[in-house]
Amino acid sequence: EENGHQNKRLKSDVDEEDAEDQNKRLPKRKIVLLMAYSGKGYHGMQRNVGSSQFKTIEDDLVSALVQSGCIPENHGEDMKKMSFQRCARTDKGVSAAGQIVSLKVRLIDDILEKINNHLPSHIRILGLKRVTGGFNSKNKCDARTYSYMLPTFAFAHKDHDVQEEVYRLDKETLEKVNKLLACYKGTHNFHNFTSQKGPRDPSAKRYIMEMYCGEPFVRENIEFAVIKVKGQSFMMHQIRKMIGLVIAIVKGYAAESIIERSWGEEKVDVPKAPGLGLVLERVHFEKYNRRFGNDGLHEPLEWTEEEEKIAVFKEQYIYPTIINTEREEKSMANWLNTLSIHDFNSSAVGMQANNKNSK
Repeated sequence: EENGHQNKRLKSDVDEEDAEDQNKRLPKRKIVLLMAYSGKGYHGMQRNVGSSQFKTIEDDLVSALVQSGCIPENHGEDMKKMSFQRCARTDKGVSAAGQIVSLKVRLIDDILEKINNHLPSHIRILGLKRVTGGFNSKNKCDARTYSYMLPTFAFAHKDHDVQEEVYRLDKETLEKVNKLLACYKGTHNFHNFTSQKGPRDPSAKRYIMEMYCGEPFVRENIEFAVIKVKGQSFMMHQIRKMIGLVIAIVKGYAAESIIERSWGEEKVDVPKAPGLGLVLERVHFEKYNRRFGNDGLHEPLEWTEEEEKIAVFKEQYIYPTIINTEREEKSMANWLNTLSIHDFNSSAVGMQANNKNSK
């Protein structure tokens, strides 16, 4: 330019700037994204802004939204600006096949493809739908379904010497497991199933719609089974503790009566099964669908067309991770060895009484 020559800008730069200007002019719309991810190596779903050493699923998602041009960069730093809300805060290591997030984005062309191009292969956006302006995926969700995949040797009685790869679940034991899981149905006080609530906290009461264990199947010489649970909402570690307690009973460490006891006010020692096998399967918006699903403007939040993609993702990323990690790290086998340390008989009240007597 100093020599009187005009600096020639590359056509691709100009094209990129044009696309960016066009993006800025696009109006923002409220949408939901259907997400699937393998949670291994992540500290859960929810982003902890300012804490970079604990990587979360949302860190990768927000970065992809910014890079694809769906949201401006400053929205990535302050997620309230795009009205971001996730349906469930999955814990560390937990996967999802049907997580839903709601947010405002610019509806750019080929939006799903562009977001996925900036995501690692173990996180995928499988669907998108427009929703009402006031939609909030957490508040509008009326139920969540989780699955928990575990090796069936977890149910072998403690007094039996078990070769893990040889163990196969018999019909009677599966029936016992299902009888115990069915006890959780209905509304109960689950304060003993999370570390965050006291016995008189009204929010510790939770409603479970169904819970059962399916037929076992063999993968890579190990027999696995999948437990499904559907409830209104769950507290931190609740499902893992519900399953942990059933395993402790079936293995012969705890009496069946401990389930009833755990809903009372006393503190009960409830073991927490590993996070590895837990998967957020789907979230339900039954009330929203009844009200807006057929209003001619919005679609019901159901994902029948995406079900095949969800199944493929699970087979490709979620199940192999659970199976291989179990084989290599033996997370279930190692956890089972800790069950004998738990004190399933005494309660906090009983322990205090014993302490007084000994004094």
